[in-house]
Amino acid sequence: VVALMRQTFIDANWYGKAQEKINRYSSFNESIRRNKDLDVIYAWMNERKPFLMHTKHELDALRTIKISEEFKLNHWIYGSGYEYRRIDEIARNKPTIILPLDFPSIPDISNPYQELSYTTSELKHWDMAPDNPGIISQYEIPFIFTSHLLSTKEFRKNLIRSVQRNLSKMSALSALTITPAQMMGMENKLGKIQSGYIANLTITDGDYFENGSKVVSVWIEGKEHPVKPKYEIDISGRWNFQFENKRHEMILSKKNDSYDGKFIIGNDEFNFEKIKVEGTFVSWQVKMDSSRIYTRFIGHFINNHLEGNLPDRRVMWSALRIGEIESKNKKNIMESKSNSEVFYPEGSYGWHDFPIKNEIILVKNITIWTSSNLGILKFSDILFQNGKIKKIGKNLSLPKNAVIIDGTGKHLTPGLIDCHSHTAAFSINEGTQSITSEVRIQDVLNSDDIDLYRQLAGGLTMANILHGSANAIGGQNAVIKLRWGQAPNNLLFQNAVKGIKFALGENVKQSNWGDDNITRYPQTRMGVEQIIRDAFISAKEYEAKWIDYEKNHKKWKKKIPPRRNLELEAIVEILNGERQIHCHSYRQDEILMLTRIAEDFNFKMGTFQHVLEGYKVADRLQEHGAHASTFSDWWAYKYEVIDAIPYNGAIMNDIGVNVSFNSDSEELARRMNTEAAKGVKYGDMPEEEALKLVTLNPAIQLGIDKWVGSLEIGKDADFVIWSDNPLSSQAICEQTWIDGIQYFSLDMDRELKRRDQKLRNELIVKILSKKDDKIKKKWKHREHGSANHHHCIEQP
Repeated sequence: VVALMRQTFIDANWYGKAQEKINRYSSFNESIRRNKDLDVIYAWMNERKPFLMHTKHELDALRTIKISEEFKLNHWIYGSGYEYRRIDEIARNKPTIILPLDFPSIPDISNPYQELSYTTSELKHWDMAPDNPGIISQYEIPFIFTSHLLSTKEFRKNLIRSVQRNLSKMSALSALTITPAQMMGMENKLGKIQSGYIANLTITDGDYFENGSKVVSVWIEGKEHPVKPKYEIDISGRWNFQFENKRHEMILSKKNDSYDGKFIIGNDEFNFEKIKVEGTFVSWQVKMDSSRIYTRFIGHFINNHLEGNLPDRRVMWSALRIGEIESKNKKNIMESKSNSEVFYPEGSYGWHDFPIKNEIILVKNITIWTSSNLGILKFSDILFQNGKIKKIGKNLSLPKNAVIIDGTGKHLTPGLIDCHSHTAAFSINEGTQSITSEVRIQDVLNSDDIDLYRQLAGGLTMANILHGSANAIGGQNAVIKLRWGQAPNNLLFQNAVKGIKFALGENVKQSNWGDDNITRYPQTRMGVEQIIRDAFISAKEYEAKWIDYEKNHKKWKKKIPPRRNLELEAIVEILNGERQIHCHSYRQDEILMLTRIAEDFNFKMGTFQHVLEGYKVADRLQEHGAHASTFSDWWAYKYEVIDAIPYNGAIMNDIGVNVSFNSDSEELARRMNTEAAKGVKYGDMPEEEALKLVTLNPAIQLGIDKWVGSLEIGKDADFVIWSDNPLSSQAICEQTWIDGIQYFSLDMDRELKRRDQKLRNELIVKILSKKDDKIKKKWKHREHGSANHHHCIEQP
């Protein structure tokens, strides 16, 4: 979706300028087919007209902001109600927000088991959602309210709730008047009560933003449209009622806008039904005896008394008020701002305050696994300063203001790196066609994914987030640091070499997947090879046209320029060595095939992923210079991997191929240290070489070993402290640091657990104390479109 939007804006810009060139130099250009959609979009972009983007959560809003910044759009957001969770990032772009007031209803936790179906973040959103307008109003962001999906009564009720919390009345009034008028370009005619403005008015009998006040009438262009009857009366009280020469006591009581009534005759009471009061007209019906027949009374209120008749019996009646009864209006409960505070990300284990970057950290007397030429250093010290490694050695002097960590009996390694992951992405496959090189994982990063925190707890600090394997040429990857709590853009590691996902085998050709998967080309392994070759040929032709355009400005001065194509741009980057391939692969024949394609087009393969028959062609991989990121001991889970063996990694490593072990699994990524240990079990790799399978080697494969992957002077302060030998199954990750910032520790984890349990208990008590006749049995989950979003899977 994001790729399509980006390409569409590019096309509109090209199309609009091409039409202008054709009109100016018609003899130099052929006409292009008229496209009304691109006409409109180009005009909208040029004239700075608004593009309204619908969002379903706060990260959606950040995604739309990226698009609007790239194409310099006049950006409006249809809000989700979750803006408060990332309001600082949203506010930087200052988009106009159309804000719904559809707050979640009270969660039904009457059944203790039902309570477990709600995450803490969902319970917390119920508590904080009405604060959202007030929080937004504290930033210089234009916003207005919409009643979309709400009744008038619900809209007004929720608006008043927000005002009672922390939204000022002036901000609320502006969002209903001045701001929408400005958004429509009508600020000189609407939004104010001022001379010369259109006479559109709302008349209330009290403060519009307080409970109990009612709209009396609405004026549109000077014409009144009454909402309440002009003659509104109050007939509550004690009445002396007379008909058929008999006197009874009548009591009428008012509750909000409805009445209860009854006759008292001796010791008997006869309750009224269907009481109506419209203007001065009144009516009701009552059973006056044991029969089932109703007697109907109608009449009018005149000069503080009632009089009328019984239409069925043509009998007159009258009543005189002899006493007052206090109206039983519903008690209005004032709300106050939630006591909860925003976490980053929202939900369990989120930060209230981001971890502080420690300027100087000294770890003393610890065993250091450097993953470098220094090897393993026992009883040594390591100094980190300003997010970098400053010194390594024994008995380092103690700097001032340093954080001191006693490492006695413990082990320290570089942060672990996973070269094949799908964590923290809202979606990973665009499977509708065979070549989708225009799509980018960075556009769909989900920084709220709880798996980020869980993997930090296993010592992982970096991951290569890959597109799925549904395409011969898939989407562009994203290399991230697991900076838990940061917004998606801040996860990206800017120094990483650009990459892209390719795939071979069953996942691409899909010919054995049944009758629902026989329409997409290719359907054979030879077809996969051919479509990849075709793509490179198309990319070379595309590049040649652009080279000609850039070198021969005079030739192109009066001609339509080439059209940018995001799909082919990414493939051109491969040909030029600017983007490396990460290829899903299993069988030796296909591995050989792709190395030959690479050499035919004069580029080098990056990393073969999985590469489970790599041991059969290890010499070819080494000769070509390709890397291998494999599973430690996955085999026989489908037929095309039937020849996989657990010695694969060790054999390729012995031949000279750079090998890493990857997870391809959110769960397995929590234990990459014991995955590395399998290099010792299967293949007798030295321990320090085995650790490189998840530290230095994947860093080399991603082109980032200059900054991470080993503990060397000047590299990033990404490190893990273990309770034992990191390759031991008994080793526990005690601390994980990224850029000199502690993102995980066992002590911190215990504190967060206590905090989150306390918060959850408080929310449950608050919910149980509420009384709501409209408790819904089903919670309105926000729609993320992905099952792995943490708001859907986070454990209670």
